[in-house]
Amino acid sequence: MKLATWNINSLKVRLPQVLDWLQAHPVDALCLQELKLPDDKFPLEAFTEIGYTAQWAGQKTYNGVAIVARQECLEVQRNIPDFDDHQQRIIASTLASPIGDIRIISAYCPNGQAVGSDKYEYKLRWYAALRDWLQGELQRYPRLAILGDYNVAPKDEDVHDPAKWVGDVLVSEPERAAFNAVLDLGLTDAFRQFEQPEKSFSWWDYRRMAFRRNAGLRIDHVLLSDALRDYCVSCVIDKTPRANEQPSDHTPVVATLVLPQAS
Repeated sequence: MKLATWNINSLKVRLPQVLDWLQAHPVDALCLQELKLPDDKFPLEAFTEIGYTAQWAGQKTYNGVAIVARQECLEVQRNIPDFDDHQQRIIASTLASPIGDIRIISAYCPNGQAVGSDKYEYKLRWYAALRDWLQGELQRYPRLAILGDYNVAPKDEDVHDPAKWVGDVLVSEPERAAFNAVLDLGLTDAFRQFEQPEKSFSWWDYRRMAFRRNAGLRIDHVLLSDALRDYCVSCVIDKTPRANEQPSDHTPVVATLVLPQAS
């Protein structure tokens, strides 16, 4: 089973790239973030034509998340229950597998804008609500994978120039602590299960030729529960789409799980 995440920064603009990538990399589930379109504009037919179905939570202009999958998505949940928020940042569904149902969550975590801002405080509250909700989800669905744009580079090795980023949003200590609190529930950063090349990033600013200079951050993550972690045999960042014409500023992250066949 292959699971992937990709912040595509406008599905309307990037739909042909997403379809091309799925046909070249037929993953079982692709979690998308920043759809930037309302529910009624989601291009479901384009995905069904290449053998996929989807569930989504859209929002005009901003935010929006989706799960594009090869099989029917069951038990769909939009947003974090009991957290009053009009922003569409979470969608969860259940997929069948040989080892039992797997809960898949696509997450678009808040950016935070600037340390100390209202949006930064919202980000920390949102992370706390996410953690509280995931605690219950993990009890109900021990086989859980939450993929998305976390807007946190967990460690200095995930930052192209840590000295330049000290104290900034995406790397500040409260944000990293919030991310680690999610991991502490019993989740593993799949990318760091394996030896990886230095300077491995998933996001590069459009400005100052950041991609060409590999001046990026690793802020897109695949987190796996303890019940899934040992099935994961690889997790890679596919940088190729970032070199497309008119690309997203993010690129896909793909985790491969080898599951035993049902007896």
